This record gives sequence, C-alpha cells and structure tokens, in this order.
Amino acid sequence: MFDEGLIKINGKDYVTLYGICIAIGIIFCIWTLHILGKKLKVEKKFIDNVETIGYVAIIIGFVFAALFQGFYNYLDDGKFTFNSITFLGGLIGGVGAFLAVYFIFRKKLTGSIIEILPIAPACITIAHAFGRVGCFFAGCCGGKETTSWLGIRFPGDDFKTLPTQLFEAVFLFILFGVMFYLTYKKHFKYSFVIYLGGYGVWRFALEFLRGDDRGSFIGNLSPSQFWSLIMILLAAPMYFILKFLYTKRDKALEIKKDNI
Repeated sequence: MFDEGLIKINGKDYVTLYGICIAIGIIFCIWTLHILGKKLKVEKKFIDNVETIGYVAIIIGFVFAALFQGFYNYLDDGKFTFNSITFLGGLIGGVGAFLAVYFIFRKKLTGSIIEILPIAPACITIAHAFGRVGCFFAGCCGGKETTSWLGIRFPGDDFKTLPTQLFEAVFLFILFGVMFYLTYKKHFKYSFVIYLGGYGVWRFALEFLRGDDRGSFIGNLSPSQFWSLIMILLAAPMYFILKFLYTKRDKALEIKKDNI
C-alpha cells in the first residue's frame, strides 16, 4: 500500500514503512525480553547474553526466510528465486540458530535456556505482529478479492481484498497480550504451548483467505499449512517436555539448597 521508500538515494528505497515496522517489532521484542526477564528474576547478565544471541538469530532467521521461500518457488516453477520471504521459514531458522549459538557458548553463559522459555514466545509474537503491519503497508501477503465491508482497496486495484495482514496482526497482538499477562502476573511457564497451538491453528485457517499464490507442499497443503500442522502437533508434547524440564530443574535446586 505504501511500499515506496520514505528515503531514496540514487533512486533506491532505503527506508520504508515495512522496514520501520520490522525495527519497531525488534525493539518491542527486546523490551519484552528485559521486562519479563526482570519480573521472573532472571540474571540481567544472562538476559543481555540472550539479547546478543537474539540479534544473531534474527539475521540468520531472515536468511532462512528467503531460503525457504526460494525452495518453495523451486518446487512450484523449477526456479530458485528470492522474490519474498516466509515467516515460518524464518522462525525455524531463527530458533535453530539461537539454539545452536546457545549450546556452543552455554558453558560461558551465566544462566540456563530454561529460564527464558516462558519469555521467548511473547518476544517472537510481538515482533511478528509489527512485521505483519509492515506487510500491510508493503501490500504483500494479502487476501482474496471480496465485496465485504472488511475489504480494503489497495492503490492501483479496482477491487477490494481481505486485509489478511491485519487479521493476523490483530490476532498476534492479542496472543502477545495473553502470554505477556500470564507470564508477568501469573508466572505462567507454558507459553510455548499456547504459542504453538494458538498460532498454528490461526495460521492454518488464515491460509484459506490468502489471495497470493500459496503453492502446494504436501498434497493440497500450502507450505505454511504444513508447518502450522507441525506446530499444532508439537503443542501437546511441548507441555510434557517443559513439565519434565521444570521438574528436573526444581529438584536440582532443592538438592542444591539441602547441600548448603
């Protein structure tokens, strides 16, 4: 919608509303990390270390977002082109990169990854929410043509389309609010379960409203629907994995106290 650069140098766009939204999302992501980290009494030095690793994960995540989309393009038309990015590919790459860097340097860090597991989903979600607002301004990731009052006519179009970017952004802001509240007020430890199940279901359903070419990955499933199903299926096992990790940590802390 407003995809032209706000600042141009030699005819090239260097500052766009999409880029500004991404930057704001990252700022709120880091803010959430520090606010919830402080509330849950996670050592500040460890939070700072997580922030640094997070920057690396974000960069690698964007690379994977492009690589995944390039792979989907190859499956679709036989050409490995980088004409866009996909969030779920970036999420997989970013999380994988974060875990890899963490485990490489874990002996030098002052805390355990289990301490930020309740926090990470809220950080991811708020950044993603602003990213989807950026998609709306860029005019990408839109919905099908419609005559509904919910439709929006983008510049240059003779018809209205469903603003699926805003549908997803609103959902993500709500999801963020729920997880932030539960973590901040209730010290809830299973935000990852809510994130995997909640976003997985929403994204799977939202794909039916998308107007851009979604492609096919497995059967009639689009790539995003396939990964959404994986997220949904992982939600229940994630609960038991987290419960095991928290129980193991609590027992270790009890033994440590008894030995003091």
